[in-house]
Amino acid sequence: MLSAEIAACRACPRLVAWRESAAENPPARFRGEAYWARPVPGFGDPGARILLLGLAPAKDGGNRTGRVFTGDRSGDFLFAALHRVGLANQPTSVSRDDGLELHGAYVAAAVRCAPPDNKPLPGERDICAPYLHRELALLAELRFIVALGAFAWRAALQAVEAGASAGAGILPRPLPHFGHGAETPAGPYILLGAYHPSQQNTFTGRLTPEMFDAVLARAVCLAR
Repeated sequence: MLSAEIAACRACPRLVAWRESAAENPPARFRGEAYWARPVPGFGDPGARILLLGLAPAKDGGNRTGRVFTGDRSGDFLFAALHRVGLANQPTSVSRDDGLELHGAYVAAAVRCAPPDNKPLPGERDICAPYLHRELALLAELRFIVALGAFAWRAALQAVEAGASAGAGILPRPLPHFGHGAETPAGPYILLGAYHPSQQNTFTGRLTPEMFDAVLARAVCLAR
């Protein structure tokens, strides 16, 4: 099973050390909690037509709870938005057993382990890339990918290209650039861009709920 294989991965020494150190030295508010401290698989509807692709788990978010975008401020912003557009049954995501269900949507990250300073390296993205490629193959109904930030945008393009037969030329050259609201065909998918719902973006007003809702609403409209 792909999720179990992802959770057992120890391919990146820097990330293994960081995710486990975070579990051993949690902030006071999480002291005493048992951390997941492993790579975090994707989550959602296996019949999804829309994939939300993020950067990587937060050290005290997905790295703690074991579910992507769960237990941190980015997840609070993301799942509230998914609920508003009808892709989630509730607006909160705090633990793996909180009753959250996604309808027509799946959420994953370009890198599956929490990285130092929330900054995974391109090489770590490349090591994780086969997992995303295989997830795309398993999500047979998938037609739309919403890349949350430029790092995820690049990961999505790489995964789509990896799924093409040699010499298929399914991606335009030069590769399309990321931007909030950007939209481009990518093989069998439509790729849409949105700023990542990190506190750095949401607290500064670079990304507002209205801006994020507009991208999600576009994906939902296309998926109908």
